[in-house]
Amino acid sequence: MSIKDEINEVKKEFTTDEQMLVSAFKLEKFYKKHKIKIFSLIAIVILAIGGNQIMKLIEQNRLNSANEAYLTLLQDSKNSEALTVLKDKNPLLFELYNYKNAVTNKDIKALNSLSHSKNKIISDMSSYHISVLEKKEALSDLYAGMAIMNNANIFIKEGKVSEARNQLALIDENSPVYNISKIMKHYTIKGK
Repeated sequence: MSIKDEINEVKKEFTTDEQMLVSAFKLEKFYKKHKIKIFSLIAIVILAIGGNQIMKLIEQNRLNSANEAYLTLLQDSKNSEALTVLKDKNPLLFELYNYKNAVTNKDIKALNSLSHSKNKIISDMSSYHISVLEKKEALSDLYAGMAIMNNANIFIKEGKVSEARNQLALIDENSPVYNISKIMKHYTIKGK
């Protein structure tokens, strides 16, 4: 290699080193200028991740204690401490537990209070069961087919066969109670 080539090689190395030094100085200048912002951003990210994990842990503990209280109530329904914990930690599960007990015990008073629940599902199911227990016509979004069959049954008992048939005709072929409604229609033909 000639001296000229060696000089050009050295120049290239100096240029590369110079560019690296310039980049390092720019980075250091940027760091000094924005040091507080960088650390603040890092702190915010760490706090957000930590806060999110803490919130998940609190929520999990709340659900675990509500589930333990529910399991305790299934074994001992008179445990007032577990009932209070369930009510405080998971109000929706508390309403569902009360609904189950009210239906099991045919407690119209409890079902009536649950029929005013903010939870539309509990409210609808409670209203349906009140109607069935009081042997009145029922309306339900969740138990639509069952409500129609209940109404038809009431009409049959009252001797209103045509109204019963009209009610049973409202049940769709895809409904799980369609086959039962066919049997009831047949019963109305034989009965009257």
